[in-house]
Amino acid sequence: MNRRDSLLAVLVAVLWGFNFVVIDWGLETRDGHSVPPLLLLAVRFVLVAFPAVFLLPRPKASWRVVAAVGVFMSLGQFGLLYTGMAAGMPPGLAGLVLQAQVVLTIVIAAGVLRERPSLLQVVGVVAGAVGLLVVALGRGGHVPLVALVLCLLAALSWAIGNVISRAAKVPGGLSLTVWSALVVPVPLLLLSLVIDGPEGVREGVAAFGWEALASTAYTVVLASFVGYGIFNSLLARHPASSVVPWILLVPPVAIGSAWLLLGEVPSAGELAGGALLVVGALVAQGVLRAPRLGVGRASAQRGEGGLDPARGEVGGPLADLVEGAERH
Repeated sequence: MNRRDSLLAVLVAVLWGFNFVVIDWGLETRDGHSVPPLLLLAVRFVLVAFPAVFLLPRPKASWRVVAAVGVFMSLGQFGLLYTGMAAGMPPGLAGLVLQAQVVLTIVIAAGVLRERPSLLQVVGVVAGAVGLLVVALGRGGHVPLVALVLCLLAALSWAIGNVISRAAKVPGGLSLTVWSALVVPVPLLLLSLVIDGPEGVREGVAAFGWEALASTAYTVVLASFVGYGIFNSLLARHPASSVVPWILLVPPVAIGSAWLLLGEVPSAGELAGGALLVVGALVAQGVLRAPRLGVGRASAQRGEGGLDPARGEVGGPLADLVEGAERH
């Protein structure tokens, strides 16, 4: 990647890292009322889809693939993330735990696509798993376990979406982001009605003040349109192994912005676990390499025992979906 594209990747990491603080602002309770997380998220994706869906052509993929990307990369990831943050997950720690998706993507690709991971990827997965365990043990009891589990499930949903999206290889990532958003708002509104009740939704609409509006504007324009637009364009021009590791800058930005703006000081255990998680992801992506292992980045990019969701024998429901994405 040239300097310009590297700077664009850094910009995406900064936008996505600060996004966690912005989400937290939108979920804050004011005057005894707050906007339910699923309602806030539904509003976000209504604005992601409309009116942009009338301005961008439909992506060159089947409706099944577009819907699957929306379900896993948007509905599942952000629905679980917003609910986890509302349940007590601090923004900085949420930005860290969500990066488990890098490691989980490798595990899912190995299981579904039947690709044998390289030794470096195995080492990275093990280091990342240990890091997550240290984060869980180092949370000091101030983070509810359910919030941590919801954040991990969000990372899992994102990882599944990654495999489907990368296999589809849809040109024009912004169109895929917008059109896949069509499947998100209605399920979120229904879930909000079930979980929060009609009265809770009504109070949430009444509590939708300027903070929630500003939070929604940021997540729609900067996090979704600008962030995903740049990121998908970089993936179209460069190998994924050159682009994806930049996402690992998100946790430091999330933790730093939460510390500066919210006074959220991470514990030593969270920092140690976070470091292990980032190192594991870097190793799994081939950014950090041990010469004695004899495994280079090139082999990982070629799919020789490495991650390439567009190749390999497939089996099972998720694999069928990925195989269908490859044909489009």
